[in-house]
Amino acid sequence: MTTTTLAVLVPLLPFLGAVAGLLLGRTAPGFVRPLAVLPPLASLVLAALVAVRQGGGRAVDAYTLLTPTGSVPVDLALHIDGFAALVAILVAFVATCVQIYSTGYLRDDPRYPSYAALVSLFTSAMLLVVYSGDLIVLLVGWEVMGICSYFLVGHYWGTPEARAASLKAFLVTKLGDVPFLIGLFALGTDAGSFRITRVLGAVASGGLDHPTLIALLLLAGVAGKSAQFPLHTWLPDAMAGPTPVSALIHAATMVAAGVYFTARLLPVFEASAAAMTVLAVMAAVTMLGSGLAALAQDDIKRVLAYSTIGQLGYMTGALAVGDRGAAVFHLLAHGAFKALLFLAAGAVIHAAGTNSLAAMSRMSYLRDRVPDAFWTMTVALLALAAIPPFSGFFSKESVLGAAERLATAHPGPAPGAAGWIVLVAALATALLTAAYATRLWLLAFHGRGTEAPDHGRQPLTMTVVLWVLAVPSLAFGALAYRTLPGWFDGGSLAPTLLTSILGTGLAVVGGLLAYGAWQRAAARAPRVPLGAVAAHPEGDAGLVEAEAIAAHEPAYGDIAEAPDPADPGRLLLGPLYGPAAAGFHLDAVYSALFVRPVLGAASLVRFLDREVVDTYVRGAAALPRLLGAAVRRAQTGNVQTYVSALLAGTVVLTVAVLLVASGA
Repeated sequence: MTTTTLAVLVPLLPFLGAVAGLLLGRTAPGFVRPLAVLPPLASLVLAALVAVRQGGGRAVDAYTLLTPTGSVPVDLALHIDGFAALVAILVAFVATCVQIYSTGYLRDDPRYPSYAALVSLFTSAMLLVVYSGDLIVLLVGWEVMGICSYFLVGHYWGTPEARAASLKAFLVTKLGDVPFLIGLFALGTDAGSFRITRVLGAVASGGLDHPTLIALLLLAGVAGKSAQFPLHTWLPDAMAGPTPVSALIHAATMVAAGVYFTARLLPVFEASAAAMTVLAVMAAVTMLGSGLAALAQDDIKRVLAYSTIGQLGYMTGALAVGDRGAAVFHLLAHGAFKALLFLAAGAVIHAAGTNSLAAMSRMSYLRDRVPDAFWTMTVALLALAAIPPFSGFFSKESVLGAAERLATAHPGPAPGAAGWIVLVAALATALLTAAYATRLWLLAFHGRGTEAPDHGRQPLTMTVVLWVLAVPSLAFGALAYRTLPGWFDGGSLAPTLLTSILGTGLAVVGGLLAYGAWQRAAARAPRVPLGAVAAHPEGDAGLVEAEAIAAHEPAYGDIAEAPDPADPGRLLLGPLYGPAAAGFHLDAVYSALFVRPVLGAASLVRFLDREVVDTYVRGAAALPRLLGAAVRRAQTGNVQTYVSALLAGTVVLTVAVLLVASGA
């Protein structure tokens, strides 16, 4: 079987699994779980075979004309280089883990068949984006992911939070997709083709007439899809969906698509120094803002959501300094440990008996109750904080090293100022990341909140997946930084001495600050005796999650008296805690700038339609109605009346003729 055939099957198998799952979900429910797990697993095997055959060498290209357009043709094309081969493995691997985990997490959910089918479709769309060699075909996968995220985030559609979150995710990403679409058409028009290889060839030969405009339009779509400032506000709210969906969106699909797209078309952005500077500023603001916001969140999944935004900021920062190898290296490492963080958070939610989004202030001594989640989440948090030798250290150091090389006057495709912007913001974010990672670990596993009844051991499928993901979270970075340059552009990904010392030192300082603040806050807020906790019947984690969203209360009963949390975030942030917890009120700003004016304009249009247009229509109809009423009164059906009217008319006409004749 040729490499091209194998590559076609990689996105096709999850798509067929989604279709079969939807068709058989009601008639043959026993096939739903195999149809959910086997297609992405087969795609993982095939993606690995494609990567072995591609080997990091010359890209695999194949195309056939999809449709003639009369101007710029659209091709059904594949373009598989080292970046695409490895990212496809990540997508299929995380999707397989999520599907296996979901068989236990949502085992009693009545909507599991549609959920599993949508996850498979989501996976297929992302794989299409990864392998596509034509921008219009890539756009199809890009938009299919958007609609899948809408349905998956709103899986618990019976709750207002899930409905609002799904709608917000859809609308905010569409806000970026509109200029993105315009930018794609402008790029294809300038290059004379939508084929990625031809577009890059046109860039290399200076064939783009409007590089800055095109790059900025494309960046709007990237900001929306990859949750970068200022279009990042949808991602924390998307935590209202099932936890495995959060793992999939944050680790391998949706938010990774924007970073991957920018990496694949980086020469287009490098053609404009202004666009690279904008990208650097966007990355810096995203990293710093998300780090501060994560330090103030009480909900474990929202902490991880802001963490994802910040780590994506690292990736866009690497792209802003012109090193797509470092960006994709961090994308791969982040995919493993972020999937582990979310799936371990699902186990914590299952055990904690807190609300669906797992408020850490209500957690109490979970270390012994969920040992698998404790140890694997510890590994993932160390990787997130970039502590050596965990994978996040090597991938994050590759970003810092790339920024340092550009900032210290090494020649590069981006302005030197972009290197300084990214370097300073990334170092500050390293401190914040370690601080909120330590805070999460302390509050979740050593907290002094409400102790809920034990919900029992986790299903085996959930536990196995956690340990499988722990392996790359621990070992991937040390192995990859030596081998990945051959798959990418050949640039070094090895940690540099200066940035390693600075980054690791700041991470250690951040962790120590969070621990010290936690100890101080704990001393100020001693544990208060708790009231009785009513037992909750044993049930599925996903159903507990849905019920708790609806109730806004702890899923295992009513708590008579809860202690004030020993939250180190309050001490570390001080007066910034409130604004950071509210996401710096960006939603309120957007509401004032966009939502209210649009609603006001809609009210004006409705008033004009009702009071002006409808009045005119009613007035235009009034005269014919009056004339009709007058004529209707004359139509009595009485023959004598008609004869009398005829005689009267004859008399009137006769008199009129005589008067005219006498006047003449």
